[in-house]
Amino acid sequence: MIGTDALVAGCALLLAVGGGLVAHEWSHALALKLARVEYTVSYFPDRTDGVLAMLASCPWAAVHPQPTGREPPWLLRLAAMMPLVLALPVLVLGAAGSLPTDHAAGTAFVIGWLACTIPSPQDFSVAFYAHRALRDADDAGLIDTQPR
Repeated sequence: MIGTDALVAGCALLLAVGGGLVAHEWSHALALKLARVEYTVSYFPDRTDGVLAMLASCPWAAVHPQPTGREPPWLLRLAAMMPLVLALPVLVLGAAGSLPTDHAAGTAFVIGWLACTIPSPQDFSVAFYAHRALRDADDAGLIDTQPR
């Protein structure tokens, strides 16, 4: 029985991390969409040959904003920190006492999901240096700053 519990918990962890990584990137995209900032989403951007190499490669998905230069930096900062919102369902269920942590699979799922709510180092870089990124892109002529 212990072997099947571990197998089910491992599958729940993989499911939570897979879904959580996609939700993490979609949260960035949602914030950018609501702020009317253009963006592109790419799945498996550093893809290498083979399924195992593809899954082991990092990242699984990436959102690339394409600001016009008229956006305030706080919009990019907000979009960078949006994955933290993914922890709200776990916090609400925990406050209500309804977290499925009675079984190993439920605990593994919650841990995997919460791991995906942590902003990545790239997210923190955008949050701390959004104003520099906008300025550097403007200086390089990458951002269209002409009024439309």
